[in-house]
Amino acid sequence: MALTLGKRKTRLRPIAADGYEKLLAYAAILLLAAVMTALIRGRPHWPQVPTIVWFHLATILVALAFTPIMLLRKRGDRPHRALGTIWVVAMLATALASFGIRTSTGGFGIIHLLSIFTLVQVPIIWWSARAHDLARHRTSVRGMVTGALLIAGVFTFPFGRMLGTWLFA
Repeated sequence: MALTLGKRKTRLRPIAADGYEKLLAYAAILLLAAVMTALIRGRPHWPQVPTIVWFHLATILVALAFTPIMLLRKRGDRPHRALGTIWVVAMLATALASFGIRTSTGGFGIIHLLSIFTLVQVPIIWWSARAHDLARHRTSVRGMVTGALLIAGVFTFPFGRMLGTWLFA
C-alpha cells in the first residue's frame, strides 16, 4: 500500500502486533495445545463422538491454528488476506455447526449466544478488512478472538464437558 505525498511515494508500514495481540496469539497456542492433548487422551472415546461434534472441532482447530499466524505475521498482504478468508470461513462454520450440538437437556445453552455473536461479528471483520477500515477490523478481530475463541474455548473444559473429561481424566 503506498501513500502519495506530493510527488514522492511512501510505503505504509504494516500494523505490528501489540502486547495484547501477542497475548491473544500465545493464548490461542496454549488453547490449541490443550485441545490437541484432550483429543489424544480421549482417543478410546472417539467412536462415540457424533459427526457434527467432529466437524465443529475440525473447524475450530483451523481457526485456532491460524489465529497466532494472523496476529503475529505481516498484515495486509495477499497471504494475510488468503489466511483471513480461511479463518473467516472456519469461524462461520464453527458457529453454524454449534447449533447442531445441544445441551444434555436437548436445548441450546448460553454458549450458543457466542455463536450468534460470531455469525454477526465475522462478516463485520471480513467487510471492514475489505473496506480498509483497519481500526474497526482490528477491534473486531480482538473481540472475536477474546470472546468466541478463547473464552468459549476455556469453557469447553469444565463442568464435565467432553474435552475437559478427556483432558483431566
